[in-house]
Amino acid sequence: MSKKQTAGRDNLGKLAPKFAELNDDVLFGEVWSREKELSARDRSMITIAALFSAGLYPQLKAHLALGKEHGVTKQEAVEIVTQLAFYCGWPKAWSTFPMIAEIYGEEESVAEGVPSNLSVFPVGQKNDAFAQYFIGQSYLAPLSLEQVPVFNVTFEPGCRNNWHIHHASEGGGQMLICVSGRGWYQEWGKDPLELHPGDVVNIPAGVKHWHGAAADSWLQHLAIEVPGKDAKAEWLEPVDDERYSELK
Repeated sequence: MSKKQTAGRDNLGKLAPKFAELNDDVLFGEVWSREKELSARDRSMITIAALFSAGLYPQLKAHLALGKEHGVTKQEAVEIVTQLAFYCGWPKAWSTFPMIAEIYGEEESVAEGVPSNLSVFPVGQKNDAFAQYFIGQSYLAPLSLEQVPVFNVTFEPGCRNNWHIHHASEGGGQMLICVSGRGWYQEWGKDPLELHPGDVVNIPAGVKHWHGAAADSWLQHLAIEVPGKDAKAEWLEPVDDERYSELK
C-alpha cells in the first residue's frame, strides 16, 4: 500500500489512541503492506468476503472503496457477493449491492472521448483515487499485481501529475515505459525529457520528479513499481502552469 493509513488516528485518535496506532501502523502499516505474500488486491478481496460474511456493513463499505483503489473491478465485487450469498445469506447480498452501485457508479465507458487506438493496453477507469495529485484527467489500468506491480496510465492532452518522490529504505523507485503518444518527464533541477513510444525512464528512489502528457497529445506509459523496503510515495506541489506551458 503506497498511501499511509490515518483512519484510526483521524477517527479514534482522541478516544482510543492505542487502538488508532495499532490500526494505522500495525494492521495497515505492516500486515497490509506485506505484498510479497499477498497483493493489496488479494487482501482487499479476502477482507471484503470476511466483512460480508460477518454482516459488518460500515466496514464493508469502506473496504469496497479501498478494494476499488487496489484494482478490484465492479464485476469482481458483484461476483464476490453473488458467490457468498449462497453461503452467508441472501439478505446480506441485497444490503451490499447498493453499496457497490454507490461506490462504483455507472462507470461510463472510457472509450467515450478517449481514442480507441492508443495502444494494445487497456485504458482502464478514471483515476479518481489519485485525482487530487493530477492536473487534468488520467486513467488507470492495473496490468499485473503479482510479483512486480505494473499499471497502464493514460493522460489526456495537458494532463500531468504533481511533483512526487518514491521513497524506500532499500531498493524501490519506479520505471516508466512509454507506449503511446507524446509526453514529458522531469527530475527536480534538470531539464524536461520528451517521451515517445519505446522510451524507458528509470527513476531511483528518493528522486523528485513529475511526468505527463504534452499539451497537444495523449500519452500512455506503463508504470512499474520497483520492489523496495518501506516503499511509499510522497506527493508534493503541482507542476507550475507557466513552466509547463513553455514545453512544446
